[in-house]
Amino acid sequence: MPQDDRLYRELERRRDALVALTQDLVRIPTLNPPGRHYHDICAYLDRYLGARGFDCQMIRAKGAPADSDKYPRWNLIARREGTRPGDCVHFNGHHDVVEVGHGWTRDPFGAELDGDRIYGRGTCDMKGGIAASIIAAEAFIAAHPDHAGAIEISATADEESGGFGGVAYLAEQGFFAPDRVQHVIIPEPLHKDSICLGHRGVWWAEIETKGRIAHGSMPFLGDSAIRHMGAVLEEIEEVLYPLLATKHTAMPVIPEGARQSTLNINSIHGGEPEQEADYTGFPSACVADRCRIVIDRRFLIEEDLDEVKAEITRLLERVKAKRPTFEYDLRDLFEVVPSMTDREAPVVRSVARAIQTVLDREAGYVVSPGTYDQKHIDRIGKLKNCIAYGPGILDLAHQPDEWIGVEDMMDAARVMALTLGELLLPQ
Repeated sequence: MPQDDRLYRELERRRDALVALTQDLVRIPTLNPPGRHYHDICAYLDRYLGARGFDCQMIRAKGAPADSDKYPRWNLIARREGTRPGDCVHFNGHHDVVEVGHGWTRDPFGAELDGDRIYGRGTCDMKGGIAASIIAAEAFIAAHPDHAGAIEISATADEESGGFGGVAYLAEQGFFAPDRVQHVIIPEPLHKDSICLGHRGVWWAEIETKGRIAHGSMPFLGDSAIRHMGAVLEEIEEVLYPLLATKHTAMPVIPEGARQSTLNINSIHGGEPEQEADYTGFPSACVADRCRIVIDRRFLIEEDLDEVKAEITRLLERVKAKRPTFEYDLRDLFEVVPSMTDREAPVVRSVARAIQTVLDREAGYVVSPGTYDQKHIDRIGKLKNCIAYGPGILDLAHQPDEWIGVEDMMDAARVMALTLGELLLPQ
């Protein structure tokens, strides 16, 4: 792939604009949950991209999980047609960010520029990627206004909680149909020299143990659901975790520890509900009659989902055999099968050549440890020509003092802009 000097000049002219755009996006605190300021960020991008010749649509995912009048799930799709027929290249980025958490030494939504780094929640995951894709498209259009096909940019909701109010909803409405969009790049932070081909599978489920309430001074008259859950957790610790450590994949998952099957206990709740923060009294003396955990099981392309679920059922039945009063419910929350795009797919080949040109090294090929919105584009949209490629270091996602490097964003923008050239210009 030849270097495009005119395109590079247009990109360099926009370096300060890239910083400013990233800062503006980070300063809109689109926290999920519950889903704050989704309309604000979509309206901002509607104005920004509309002023640059894109036809914009703001779309609310009415009826999707978590959508409400208080916290509506807003999405933006912006499209700019070329001068003649051709493929459509779509850049999809999620605009929601996770909770701030503790341990920050900087303003999480200040978007402070310190040297080469912009700090703030969502800089890396993934507002820096959204900004880089927008600047790449801007520069490409300025350098090659006579390009074929179309360029689309989307900012979508709720990726951090499954994407059902974002890409899943849009895919169900046909926005990712293969006759409408041919190439999708999701600028998630998986390192600027690597192409992410897909992700592991996930199954979330809730396990509830049941007991009988009684006075806490006479626990022998009750049956503690928390003690029953303790037995479940012991079985997970002693039997299931060692089993999962033996399951390995040929998928190039990063980091190395995610090349095996994993299980995270996402939450645990038992006994009396927590009171409001301003309550100054003490709990009542009761034996817990309910205890719930949510499990987050990540599985490999070599594993069968039915067997993944059966492992948990067998575990619960083993506990039941040891505890005569043990009762439980197991409820599915959601599931996603693993996804992996072929290395020979057109978008993969084009991005790989662009990485070689920009960074002077061969592209790496990786798979994400967690799912992202490729799952919906693949499963619902039936579009296989989809990858994740963007700036940022994966390990910084969801961390305190999250940051993204300006030069990393510039390099990723160069790669994305050269990819547009290969896919939308005559060869």
